[in-house]
Amino acid sequence: MATTLVAGTAARADASAGYARFAGVCAVLAGIGTLVYSISFILLANEAVSSLALLANGLLATAVAVGIYERVKSQEPSFALWALLLSLLGGIGAALHGGYDLAALLHSHSPVDPNLPSAMDPRGLLTFGASGIGLWVFAWLILRSKSLPTPVGYLGYLVAALQIVLYLGRLIVFDAANPVIVVPALLAGFIATPIWYVWLGVSLWRGARA
Repeated sequence: MATTLVAGTAARADASAGYARFAGVCAVLAGIGTLVYSISFILLANEAVSSLALLANGLLATAVAVGIYERVKSQEPSFALWALLLSLLGGIGAALHGGYDLAALLHSHSPVDPNLPSAMDPRGLLTFGASGIGLWVFAWLILRSKSLPTPVGYLGYLVAALQIVLYLGRLIVFDAANPVIVVPALLAGFIATPIWYVWLGVSLWRGARA
C-alpha cells in the first residue's frame, strides 16, 4: 500500500514537472512573441504579422497562466482560481482579437468604421483589462507563496499595472498618439512584458528541474 502511494506521488510530481517545463517554454516564446508584436504593430505597421503574433501570444498566455496557477494555488486556492480564470479569458480574448483581424486581412474584409471597438475584445477589455487584473492577483500570490523568485512577482505587478492603464487609456482617451497610451505601450511591449515572460519561463523550467 505504501509503495503504491509513493509511486502515485512520484507520478504526479513527474507530470507536474513536465507541465512546468512546457509552461516555461511557452513563457519564453510569449516573451519573444510580445517583441514581435510590438515591433510589427508599432514600428513596422504590419497588420498581418501583428495579428498573427497576437493570436499566438494569446494561446501561449493560457498555457503560462496554468503553469503559474500550479505554483501558487496552495497559498490561496480561491484567489488563484480567480486569477487563472481572468488570465484565461485574457489569453482567449487576445487570440480571438488577433484571429479576427487576421481573417479580415487575408480576405480583404474591411469594417464599416475602423474606429468602432472590436466586438471580440472592445478596446482591449480582455487582452489588457482581464489579463492585467489576473496578473495582478498572480503577482500577489507569487510574493505570498514565494514559489517563484520575488523579482518576478514585483515585475508582474508592473506589467499588470501597464496593461490596466493601456485598457483604460484606449477606453477613455482613445487617441493612440496620446502619451497616456504611448508610454505604457512602449514600456510594456518592448521592455517589461518580454523580460517578465522570459524570466518567468526560466524560473518555471528551473523549478521543474529542481
